[in-house]
Amino acid sequence: MQAICPCGSGHAYADCCEPLLSGQMPAATAESLMRSRYSAYVYGNYDYILATYSDEKARALTVGELREAGEDTQWLGLEVEESLEQGHRGEVRFCAYYRSGGQLYKLHEHSRFVLQDNQWRYVEGELLKDTGPVKWPRNDPCLCGSGLKFKLCCGR
Repeated sequence: MQAICPCGSGHAYADCCEPLLSGQMPAATAESLMRSRYSAYVYGNYDYILATYSDEKARALTVGELREAGEDTQWLGLEVEESLEQGHRGEVRFCAYYRSGGQLYKLHEHSRFVLQDNQWRYVEGELLKDTGPVKWPRNDPCLCGSGLKFKLCCGR
């Protein structure tokens, strides 16, 4: 049985984000780049994350800084709310849920992307005002998409 991709697409990882993270193919859309970057955070593939920043942003970061920032983070689920592309520009609004230090958080972001050298790149993101700690209802379906109740899965 193939593992489901953590990006929330519902597709098998091998058919979804894995070819992007392994360098076999570039992201076809800004949304597919955003989803693959989320999967890279889930798997700790910080080289991929750094490689998919726009040229200006990548010069300001290191893989070590990304790794250190993600050390205590467990990514739980992703919901894409809106995706728009116009020419060489793209925008994606999403919610990503994660646990850090025993607390559950919501990252609600409006991200901007640009097509550079025929590859989509992350430029920047604006955190929306409901970003921060959240309390997920214990009896609701789990954020990770397992089909279990939150209290029996990631809420343990």
